[in-house]
Amino acid sequence: MSKAPGPFDVVKSVLAAMFGVQSPENRERDFKHGKATHFIVTGIILTVIFVLVLISLVSSIVEEAGLS
Repeated sequence: MSKAPGPFDVVKSVLAAMFGVQSPENRERDFKHGKATHFIVTGIILTVIFVLVLISLVSSIVEEAGLS
């Protein structure tokens, strides 16, 4: 019997879903034992972090290139 996913498992599952490489066993566990709100909130947080990292990376590159 599979247990409910912990916080680290939720983050791993969301990251795997973002890249499209979730294993069938983990996906089955998430659907059976996970709460949708945990995955949605984690997905939103990770997406915001991803966008902020991209913005800062592009800003840094543009500034270094002297284009701003």
